Amino acid sequence: MRLRPSFAGSWGTILLGMMMMLLLLLSTKASPGSSEPVNPCCSFPCQNKGVCVRTGVSGYECDCTRTGYYGTNCTVPEFWTRLHDAVRPSPAFYHFILTHFKWFWDVINNTFIRDTLMRLVLTMRANLIPSPPTYNSRYGYLSWESYSNLSYFTRVLPPVPTDCPTPMGTKGPSPLPDPQVVVERLLLRRTFRPAPQGTNLMFAFFAQHFTHQVFKTSGKMGHGFTRALGHGVDLGHIYGDNLDRQHQLRLFRDGMLKYQMVKGEMYPPSVEEAPVHMIYPAHVPPEARLAVGQEVFGLLPGLMMFATIWLREHNRVAALLKDEHPAWDDEQLFQTARLILIGETIKIVIEDYVQHLSGYYLQLKFDPELLFGAQFQYHNRIAVEFNQLYHWHPLMPDTFRVQGQEYSYEQFIYNTSMLTDYGVGALVEAFSKQRAGQIGGVPNLHRNLLKVATGAIEESRLLRLQPFNEYRKRFNLKPYTSFQELTGDEASASALEELYGDIDAVEFYPGMLVEKAQPRAIFGESMVEIGAPFSLKGLLGNPICSPEYWKPSTFGGETGFRLVKTTTFRDLVCRNLKAKEEKECPYVAFQVPETALEAEGAERKEL
Repeated sequence: MRLRPSFAGSWGTILLGMMMMLLLLLSTKASPGSSEPVNPCCSFPCQNKGVCVRTGVSGYECDCTRTGYYGTNCTVPEFWTRLHDAVRPSPAFYHFILTHFKWFWDVINNTFIRDTLMRLVLTMRANLIPSPPTYNSRYGYLSWESYSNLSYFTRVLPPVPTDCPTPMGTKGPSPLPDPQVVVERLLLRRTFRPAPQGTNLMFAFFAQHFTHQVFKTSGKMGHGFTRALGHGVDLGHIYGDNLDRQHQLRLFRDGMLKYQMVKGEMYPPSVEEAPVHMIYPAHVPPEARLAVGQEVFGLLPGLMMFATIWLREHNRVAALLKDEHPAWDDEQLFQTARLILIGETIKIVIEDYVQHLSGYYLQLKFDPELLFGAQFQYHNRIAVEFNQLYHWHPLMPDTFRVQGQEYSYEQFIYNTSMLTDYGVGALVEAFSKQRAGQIGGVPNLHRNLLKVATGAIEESRLLRLQPFNEYRKRFNLKPYTSFQELTGDEASASALEELYGDIDAVEFYPGMLVEKAQPRAIFGESMVEIGAPFSLKGLLGNPICSPEYWKPSTFGGETGFRLVKTTTFRDLVCRNLKAKEEKECPYVAFQVPETALEAEGAERKEL
């Protein structure tokens, strides 16, 4: 005989059902304003480069293939991974070794060990960058479009999914704090902080000039798109980023670029002589509007100074090639000169620019043959993250000094006559002797440049960049566990916590700039460990560094090949000033003179 359920039993069943429904709702917490369950990949559960794949409605799987880890979230190391991790030194350890014990490195730099270490540095750094490219701002998963469409910047980590509870995934505030508030609270300069290595304005302007060939966001198409379709060192800032612009800048005689002579010296042509699009305010007269490969270079005299130096170098090299190859036509002279200048650029960037930036006592070496026996792909794509981290505007000082005259930003910007009035040599000397600012670890951004930093943060939100700590993990760095650990400064840590609430919600670009600087360095650990792989992969991934290209015939013979292999930053500048009999080459370097640093150190000790 069936028993009728008691009243209490019925209520017990109902209560049990309600509890189960509540638990189900909690386990599939909806995004704000949506009844859909939360995407489990929003919490970035897959570690150690594992790929999160959403399954069903609220499930996920981690693809741990070739990560060296296994388990639900790719957190269990395989045997060789465990062994490797046990003996691998931390970035802080090898930074200390490379920046101390100069006597030891003086010995190493004169032995075969230098080549071995350089090969190790190049392969370890380059292997951190996916090649072929993986994601872009449209696709957070692998697709043929993200691989083949060169109009997109690539990216190392996929975007934060659009259906997450917060902009940073599952942590932090929603909405994020106002970008202008972030910049003013964390980055605004109160007192100018000079770069500790003595970095000067020549370095600052070189960095800005060099990177403008690869960081060219397409305003018409959107923030995830680039107009620099070369995706590397192609010198588009000298020759233009398209064939029409290049043709307007070329003389079409003897492989040379157009130029004008002012006071006996070579300068870029005016826009009247080379009608390309350049950005100038209305008050600049047509004859003062110089025409070069990059349309924004009229903004600062330091940028136009470097544009002039490279113009002179191109025409000088073309003349050398003409002497050696009188039968060559204009096109071959031009194209070969361009390849030589690309090689000179890469060598200067590695052996002068990156050398100074690193502070290493190990002498860096540009020698493509070091990688000929290694597995290496000669292909590069510019990443959104690289574009973001290279906003180094804290380098800019409060004012600019040239021959005893001090210029404010208002007087310096779009001052097109400064280049021809003073001459290249005077600007080189002035910028070589003026100290640049420290990039990271201290609030050091001039008020006139706040808009640039605000724009970088706004762009990162449009592109849904993952949090700073996720990038730390992607580049084999330990994530920070507290704001104090990140900044090393109580005031900055307090401001960060007030703005973001959770250390795992700190955004990529602010995290880069507030991170405590390494000893005697211009910025923190993350900038080096994340930026260097992008830089070295882009430089050595250039086709001229491949076995097919790296030979004398590519550069017009031994003379051109020797230029590529031997040119230094000082060589480039000095041979493109006035004739030596008229004027000796001024002081040229990426840091202020040692005497100035010594005097400053003595003054500090007295204080």
